[in-house]
Amino acid sequence: MIIRVCMGPAGIAAGGKQVLDAFNAELGRTQVAAKVLENCSSHQVGCLGLCARDVLVEVHRDGTKTVYQYVKPDMVARIVQEHLIGGKVVKDWLVDAAYDSFYRKQVKVVLADCGRIDPESIDAYESVKGYEAARDVLASRTPEEIIEEIKMSGLRGRGGAGFPTGLKWELGRKAKSDVKYIICNADEGDPGAFMDRAVIEGSPHAVIEGMIIGAYAIQAGHGYVYIRAEYPLAVERLRMALDQARSRGYLGKGIFRSKFDFDIKIKLGAGAFVCGEETALIASIEGQRGMPRPKPPFPVNKGLWQKPTVINNVETLANIPHIIRNGCGWYAGFGTERSRGTKVFALTGKIKNPGLIEVPMGITLREIIEEIGGGIESGKPFKAVQTGGPSGGCIPASMMDITMDYEALAKAGSIVGSGGMIVLDADDCMVNVAKYFVQFTQAESCGKCVPCRVGTKRLLETLERITSGKGSPNDIELLEELSGGIKSLSLCGLGQTAPNPVLSTIKYFRDEYDAHIRDRKCPAKVCKGLLTYSIDAAKCKACGSCLKACPSGAVSGEKKKPHKIDPAKCVRCGACFDVCKFGAVERE
Repeated sequence: MIIRVCMGPAGIAAGGKQVLDAFNAELGRTQVAAKVLENCSSHQVGCLGLCARDVLVEVHRDGTKTVYQYVKPDMVARIVQEHLIGGKVVKDWLVDAAYDSFYRKQVKVVLADCGRIDPESIDAYESVKGYEAARDVLASRTPEEIIEEIKMSGLRGRGGAGFPTGLKWELGRKAKSDVKYIICNADEGDPGAFMDRAVIEGSPHAVIEGMIIGAYAIQAGHGYVYIRAEYPLAVERLRMALDQARSRGYLGKGIFRSKFDFDIKIKLGAGAFVCGEETALIASIEGQRGMPRPKPPFPVNKGLWQKPTVINNVETLANIPHIIRNGCGWYAGFGTERSRGTKVFALTGKIKNPGLIEVPMGITLREIIEEIGGGIESGKPFKAVQTGGPSGGCIPASMMDITMDYEALAKAGSIVGSGGMIVLDADDCMVNVAKYFVQFTQAESCGKCVPCRVGTKRLLETLERITSGKGSPNDIELLEELSGGIKSLSLCGLGQTAPNPVLSTIKYFRDEYDAHIRDRKCPAKVCKGLLTYSIDAAKCKACGSCLKACPSGAVSGEKKKPHKIDPAKCVRCGACFDVCKFGAVERE
C-alpha cells in the first residue's frame, strides 16, 4: 500500500507538507501498514503534473491507483479510515474526468519518475533502473558508440534552438584538448516556464546520470550545473543528489570503478535572463558579467576558460539515460521525422488544467488546448497561445491544428523554445501581449550590442505609444523595420529573437493594431489609455459604490439621482466598473 503526496512547488504552496504530516500522524495512530512517500528531509515526491488540483494524493491499494484532489489536512483521517482501512474509496474527493483527459495523450519519458519516486533518495532512483545506463556505458561502450546512439535517436536540444544533441557531442569529442567541460543549463528564465525546475526537483539523479554519459562521450572531466538561485528547492535536492552520487563512487575519481574521472559543481546564477545564452552563461561561471560574445569560435571549440565545452539543458540531459537503456529506435519512435521524441511543456494562462505536461513531438495544438488542457477556463473563445517565451511568437486560434514541432512552429513565426506555453482568450489584447514581452526583453538586455539595447527600447516606446492612444499610421511599418534590424544585427540569439512576439502579433492580429491606431480603441478593453468610462442613467441606482471607489474624484452625484463620470478627471483605473452591481458603468 503506497500513498504519494504531490510535493512539487504547487503542492507545497497548497499545503502539501501539512497533508503529509497529517498522513504520518494518522497512520502512526492507527498503525496502518503503508509506505508514505513524503516531501520532507528524507522522503519526497515531485510534481504530479496537474498543478491546478493540488494537493494531489495518490493511493495505491490492491493494484489500483486512486487520486484525490484539493486534499487538506482535515480530510486525511477519513481517507485513512475509509479507504486504507475499509477499502472503500472516498468518492467525494476523487479527481474528476479532467484528470483522465489531462494524462490520456501524454507520454512520459523525462517525467517518468517525477511524482513516482523520492527525489532525495538515490535508492529510489536506482530502484527504477537509475544509473544502469551510466554503468553500462562506462563498462562496455566507447564514446563513439554513445554519440552514434544519440545521433540515431534524433534527440535535439530542448533548450530552444533544437540543435542535434548527437552532433554537438560529436563536435565536442573531436575538439583537441586535455581539459573539457560539460555544462547543464538550468537557468530557465522564460515567464511562465517551470519545466527544468520541476525535472530537477522531481528526479535530479536523471540529470546527473545524463551529464555523466555526456561527459564520457566527449571525454570531459569536469561538469557544471548553472542554475538560478531563485530555485531553492531544486538547488537543495540537486546538492543532495550530488553528495549521494559521490558517496557511491558515481562522481569523482574512477567513477563506477572505471578509469574515467568526472565530477560536477553547482554554479548559482543571479536570475539574469541573458545568462540562458550559452556564451553569457560561460562568462557568468568564469566570474565575469553575464554578457554574450561573438561566435565563432563556438563553445565546443573554445568555451569555459577557453576549453572545449558542451552545453545542454536539463530536459535534454534527462532524456539521455532513457535513450541508452531503451535504444535509439525506441526514442525515435516518438514524434515526427525531423522532431523526434517527446517535449515537456509548462501549460499556463487561461486554461482549465494548467500544469506540467509531456507529449510526443508532433501533437497538435488543438489536442493540447482542448483535451489535455480542458479548454479555456472562462468559457470564452480561445484566441492564441504564446510559445517559446519572449523569444517565441503567438499562434492564433485559426491555426489550432498546427503540429507542435520545431519545423511547424518556426514556419508559423514562433519556436518550441524551452517549453513555455501561455494560453490567451478573448479578453487578452495582443498588442498589449507584445508589449509585455518586449518590456521583459528590453529590461533583461545585457546592453552589449546596440541593436538589442537600443532597438528593443524603440520597439517598447512605439508599443507604449500605440497602447496609450497616441499611435500614428506609420507605427506598424516602424515596428516591422525595427524588428528586422534587431533580428539581423543583434549579437546573440536572445536579441535576434526578441522581435518575434511583435512580428507574430502583427502577422496574425494586424486588425487589433489598426484598431488601436486608427480607431483609438482596444477591442479587448485592456489598454487603459484607450478606454472611456460612462454611466448609463437608466441603469444607475445611485447606490454610491462607484463614487466611493473612484480614487480621483471623477464620479459625482447625489442620492437617488444618476451619477456621472468626468472624463477629464478619470484615470481609467476601472474601479467604478468593478464595483457596480447593476451594470450601469459602461466601458468602451
